[in-house]
Amino acid sequence: MKSNFLQRAITGVLFVVVLVGCILYSPLSFGILFTIIGALSVHEFTHLINQNGEVQINKTITALGGAYLFLAVMGFCQSTIGAQVFLPYLALLLYLMITELYLKKKNPIGNWAYSMLSQLYVALPFALLNVLAFQYNPTESSVTYNPILPLSIFVFIWLSDTGAYCVGSLIGKHRLFERISPKKSWEGSIGGGIFSIASSFVFAHYFPFLSVLQWAGLALVVVIFGTWGDLTESLMKRQLGIKDSGHILPGHGGMLDRFDSALMAIPAAVVYLYVLTLL
Repeated sequence: MKSNFLQRAITGVLFVVVLVGCILYSPLSFGILFTIIGALSVHEFTHLINQNGEVQINKTITALGGAYLFLAVMGFCQSTIGAQVFLPYLALLLYLMITELYLKKKNPIGNWAYSMLSQLYVALPFALLNVLAFQYNPTESSVTYNPILPLSIFVFIWLSDTGAYCVGSLIGKHRLFERISPKKSWEGSIGGGIFSIASSFVFAHYFPFLSVLQWAGLALVVVIFGTWGDLTESLMKRQLGIKDSGHILPGHGGMLDRFDSALMAIPAAVVYLYVLTLL
């Protein structure tokens, strides 16, 4: 038990250090890290689906698609290349559709559906991190790298998870979604939300490119959609009959276990910030 806790602690610290360090260091380290994470996450998702035995997805092609989509959106957001950068990705999607005509697998519709879901559910959210990270500056007619927005998403998620665990362990009585995740409580979720919103005031103080209310709103959006993201992966694992999505992170499970909340929180954060620009 003690060795397992130590393993979890060491892995958790290294995970946070690498993630925070790569986001803050440079656009290159940010791009390399999340290209790898995106590809590994898509590969893990397709591996889990294939294990079910009902479908058979091309794990290599879908993982390459996830990696390419991240790089394509990154290049597009940096204005280094136009929309034509997405043409190879469209060709890849067409390849996944057309090859099913010739492979004579038992469930081609299922293969199509889950192949596309791997891109929509897993690859696209990671690619959208670029929308948060690279922002156009109209006064200088240039694009600047702002690591704080993508970093804040993960900070809000981590604090929400930590707060939910601590508060839920102490006073959690009312189940949040017992059918899918029996351990989660309303008290824990609200406590986690308070932790995240409190941290948004720190972000507002040091990074005032958003107002206090805007930062607090972002934290609230991340908490709500992050919780739904967590529950979505829990539903998937429950249906597949597994405890962890993988074993790549000792003591912490797989990539999807670590980023399940982010898969919904990132797109929701992008929508929220775009809505702010329209107001």
